Amino acid sequence: MKIDILSLFPSYFSSPFDVSIIKRAIENKILEIGQIDIRDFTKDKHKKVDDRPFGGGPGMVLTPQPLIDAIRSVKTKDSYVIYLTPQGKIFNSNKAIALSEKKHLILICGHYEGIDQRVIDSEVDEEISIGDFVLTNGCIPAIAIVDAVSRFIPDVIKNPSAPYDDTFNEGRFEGPQYTRPEVFEDMSVPKVLLNGNHKKIKEYKNLEGIKKMKKNRSDLYFKFLLDQKQKKSKEKKLVEN
Repeated sequence: MKIDILSLFPSYFSSPFDVSIIKRAIENKILEIGQIDIRDFTKDKHKKVDDRPFGGGPGMVLTPQPLIDAIRSVKTKDSYVIYLTPQGKIFNSNKAIALSEKKHLILICGHYEGIDQRVIDSEVDEEISIGDFVLTNGCIPAIAIVDAVSRFIPDVIKNPSAPYDDTFNEGRFEGPQYTRPEVFEDMSVPKVLLNGNHKKIKEYKNLEGIKKMKKNRSDLYFKFLLDQKQKKSKEKKLVEN
């Protein structure tokens, strides 16, 4: 897969993509990441890429010319263009899986008060947010999306089933994890994890994951219950038919 990131700060990404799994994926030519400086495309002699918003309001807005030219410099028929903005659809595991199947992603990092709407109307396929909060720019969301998406690209993770066993991929939290020593500061590993009964271990982890989801994310917990109810209803209808 190829991913091009358009921003005002290309050097922002040097360190995150130069370590661990992402670095290996790049070295093995499984993943190619381009870092595009939007300023390189401005026709303004002062390298200006922003201006005051029409209608008033605080802050500055990225002007359309340099951004559209930057997008079109790397865009092909296989490209999928994403604008990273707090106003986008919430990014999740299902979206990461869907994006991992694309051949080419173009990620536009928002800056200041955002980008000219005409760029969105003419070039953007989807607007995505990583959460209900505002950051100083879109570079951190870009890093998060590259990392999450890359895990589902074949051969990036050595164990191909591992990404699908993690939290969210079955609509629930993953169960608790323990390692050696068996006893630490008078806290023991649950005995069910030591008996080698894989069916019991899976049941235990599933139940504990659901309990934690209920405690920490009641919104996801009730969605999980609804999904389970709908699943059982469908299975019942199939049996009856």
